[in-house]
Amino acid sequence: MLRNSITLKKIAIKLNVSISTVSKALKDSHEISADTREKIKAYARINGYRPNSIALSLKNQKTKTIGIIIPDIVNDTFSKVIEGVDQIAKKKGYNIMISSSNESLEKEAYNLKTLSDSQTDGFILSLSKETMLNKNYNHINYTIKSGIPIVLFDRVSDDIDCDKVIVDDVKGAYDATNLLIQKGKKNILLITTEDHIIVGKLRTQGYERALKNNDIKLDQALILKVDGDDRSEKFFFNLEKLILNTFKNNSQINGVFAVNDEYAGIVLRALKKLNLSIPQDVSVVCFTDGVISRFSSPSITAVRQHGIEIGRNSATKLIERIENDDNHNLPYRVDVISTIIIEREST
Repeated sequence: MLRNSITLKKIAIKLNVSISTVSKALKDSHEISADTREKIKAYARINGYRPNSIALSLKNQKTKTIGIIIPDIVNDTFSKVIEGVDQIAKKKGYNIMISSSNESLEKEAYNLKTLSDSQTDGFILSLSKETMLNKNYNHINYTIKSGIPIVLFDRVSDDIDCDKVIVDDVKGAYDATNLLIQKGKKNILLITTEDHIIVGKLRTQGYERALKNNDIKLDQALILKVDGDDRSEKFFFNLEKLILNTFKNNSQINGVFAVNDEYAGIVLRALKKLNLSIPQDVSVVCFTDGVISRFSSPSITAVRQHGIEIGRNSATKLIERIENDDNHNLPYRVDVISTIIIEREST
């Protein structure tokens, strides 16, 4: 369980000191000898003690450290978010500590607790896919209630009350699909993730809305929902086969919208094997303006998410809350970052 069962009284009994001594030691009071302070703090840390008064402790002992927990360390957008956070953190005199959940709920919870125990002042976090699938936010809500502020970005949940910085995924997907329609592509294949991944769900909504507003009938056979949790070589090989079969079964497809540039890169491989020219036969657009989008051949038209701006905005929000002694009374805000389309050779 994430909630601690150890108390001041239990620590006092174990170490044969008074409860008052334990309390003062955990607050780093110089009334207690250095050796005793370190002994008590080490025992409390090892046993996962997290006092209800942690908010007050943090106000008196800020470490000027921000924790960043991201689902995927190699993701281009997340890298840009970190860059934006670092820009603001340096300006404000903060250090950053970066960890990856690797899309795991357990590891996300572990990283959050470990950094919290190190008295990290606050967190900037994007939810792992497993967290969203299980809808288990206990570790995040507990941390917030303990007095440690969190700003969620990109992948967020309405079940968590905190500041959030999100991309307008629906509008970005709508614009991408609408661009294909304007190019005369009306049989558009969507390659997206299962609905438990919130950004995939929202981008699917944008795709469907664009079709509806252009009086194009939605064809469920043109929506491929794949396992967004899988990043293995076997998965991408199977995705390529799925795309090839979809084109063979529907020769009218003349546009593709992929919810990330990895899927779009697989589309390019498949189209080459089918001897279809880009963009004459099939135009391709993707979300996430990453390395694949920019350096593939042909280069891919992409929805840019402004990762650096997301990071700067998230860091500014978090530091404001950390440095405001009355931060519990500040209303939570959700900032929506607009996207733009970077048109390249694929359209």
